[in-house]
Amino acid sequence: MKEKLLVSACLLGENCKYSGGNNYTPAVEALKEKFDVIPVCPEQLGGLPTPRLPSERAGTRVLARGGTDVTEAFRRGAEKTLEIARESGAVRAVFQERSPSCGSERVYDGTFSGTLVPGRGVTAELLEKNGIRVYSVDRIEALLDGTGGK
Repeated sequence: MKEKLLVSACLLGENCKYSGGNNYTPAVEALKEKFDVIPVCPEQLGGLPTPRLPSERAGTRVLARGGTDVTEAFRRGAEKTLEIARESGAVRAVFQERSPSCGSERVYDGTFSGTLVPGRGVTAELLEKNGIRVYSVDRIEALLDGTGGK
C-alpha cells in the first residue's frame, strides 16, 4: 500500500489558484508512482471563492489586497486540511511555495510589493505543528529519491 501524501491541488492542474488558474508542475506527476496523492486547496476548503483577491501573511493575520482580513477563512482551511491528513493517515505534504496557506519556507511579506520573507503559510504551519512534514514543491526530489530531506 502506498503512503498517503497531501498535495496542493493547484500543482496537479486544478484551477484553484487565487487568479483562477493553476500552478501545474509536471514533476508532481512522478509522485503518483510512489504515493497515494490527495489533492487539497486549503483556501477553497476555508470557503474562499476562485478567483479571489490575492492575499499575503502580515504577521499572524492574512490580508487580501485592499486590506480585508481573511485570516479566519485561512484558519478554517488549515483545520480542514489537517482533518483530511488525519483521516487519510497522511504524514507528509507537498505544497506550493510562497502561498499564504501553503508556503513552507518563504511567503510574501504582507505589503503586496513582491517581497519574500522566511516563513510559513497558515496551513503549512498548522500541519508542521501537528507532526506532518511539509515540503516545498521546489524540493520534490527529496521525496522522489527517498532521502526525505527538506
